[in-house]
Amino acid sequence: MVHSAYVQVSTRGHADMHDITQDVERALTETGVRNGLVTVFTASSTSALTTIEFESGALADLKRALDEIAPVNRDYAHNLRWGDGNGHSHLRAALLKPSLSIPVIDGRLTLGTWQQILFVDFDVRPRQRQLVIQIIGDDE
Repeated sequence: MVHSAYVQVSTRGHADMHDITQDVERALTETGVRNGLVTVFTASSTSALTTIEFESGALADLKRALDEIAPVNRDYAHNLRWGDGNGHSHLRAALLKPSLSIPVIDGRLTLGTWQQILFVDFDVRPRQRQLVIQIIGDDE
């Protein structure tokens, strides 16, 4: 059985981080799937998904690491071509990736104790994002 759900996220851009774990758990519960796989996807080239301990120190460390890898103020060919100033946003999203898959066992996401699902919008302005949650599995 395949189930699809959507989550709307209003963001501020500039590495705005959201814990969407409860949204994904709610979508899973509504399906009744007991064993399978959940995939979360963002249809955007300037946002990404990952897991992390959703705690201010870990979030600040992630942001700092991404600032060091793909600084905002560097010259990006993308910015020269399009003039939109979000070249760093595309690189950061590509590094983290647009989707995340989590096994489901006995009706529960198999996340670690301190592991939450993180959605990050790297774009340079506020956005309305729609995330796709697809759940594949059996409900027995």
